[in-house]
Amino acid sequence: MQYRRLGRTDLDVSLICLGSMTWGRQNTEAEGHAQMDLALDRGVNFIDTAEMYSVPVTAETYGRSEEIIGTWLAARGTRDRVVVASKAVGPGSRFAHIRDGKPRLNREHLTRAVDDSLRRLRTDWIDLYQLHWPERSVNSFGKLGYVHVEDEEATPIAETLGVLGDLVTAGKIRHVGLSNETPWGMMSFARIADQAGLPRPVSVQNAYNLVNRSFEVGCAEVAIREDMGLLAYSPLAGGWLTGKYDGGARPAGARMTEFADYFQRYGGEAGQAAIAGYVALAREHGLDPARMALAYVNSRPFLTSTIVGATTLEQLAANIDSVDLALDADVLQGIEAIQARWSNPCP
Repeated sequence: MQYRRLGRTDLDVSLICLGSMTWGRQNTEAEGHAQMDLALDRGVNFIDTAEMYSVPVTAETYGRSEEIIGTWLAARGTRDRVVVASKAVGPGSRFAHIRDGKPRLNREHLTRAVDDSLRRLRTDWIDLYQLHWPERSVNSFGKLGYVHVEDEEATPIAETLGVLGDLVTAGKIRHVGLSNETPWGMMSFARIADQAGLPRPVSVQNAYNLVNRSFEVGCAEVAIREDMGLLAYSPLAGGWLTGKYDGGARPAGARMTEFADYFQRYGGEAGQAAIAGYVALAREHGLDPARMALAYVNSRPFLTSTIVGATTLEQLAANIDSVDLALDADVLQGIEAIQARWSNPCP
């Protein structure tokens, strides 16, 4: 395993981060525990979750992924060996079951969110606490262009950071991270934190994969210059870049088989054409498509860790093996040619 420094902290995290959003929905508690056992044995010391997980989100499975991590930590006694990251939800119409049904990034909501996550995780502290998405309207979750909303109400960034600072002082969280953020958001959080002596974000968790490299346009420079490295989620584009959906195949238990209506980010015509191109490129060079896709993400200079999710131990082991693959010049040239033809078709 390879390790990279998490922002300006004293923590070194594994290049592969174990994602947990399937635990409690597609995976049982026992399967989640087995995945964590395997990952830890292979040198993965970084686990990412969120209060809203499992996914797809429901009131019944809210917090279940955190609970599964909590029972594993308690059963294995491994708390000091892993870096645990979680996230607080922002506003959204899907979350009538969370707090008062109108989650915000203010003192009341963040304090309750952290306390509830600590209880489910069965731990006294969370190493990295992230804002799952901003309160303001941003061009994330399938939107490439920014559309401004006048007179939009949102908790001021200084207020949010102030609450997070108090939670750091209380020892409930160690570090702060962002997610689904923009260059303006990343820089604003860093500037306000520096000016007010508040916790500075150490990472940003955004989607990044071969069919969505929009992070490179503005966020990548911020990530490097401000030591706010990317935690890349969806590096396999929801499984599409593995090639397992080729020719309309829908394997039993797969995400697009079970929840196709929920995950539509990668289903467009241009996206499907680009995905087919990347899968074909990998096979042309004798590479496993998933391993190639992950190796590309792993190699980016603005990246801190690649978040992988799996429903089987075999998938997880293969994903972890991607750290050993260095793509040669011909493969990289082929990737850039496909990117030039279908540029960021699945933002």
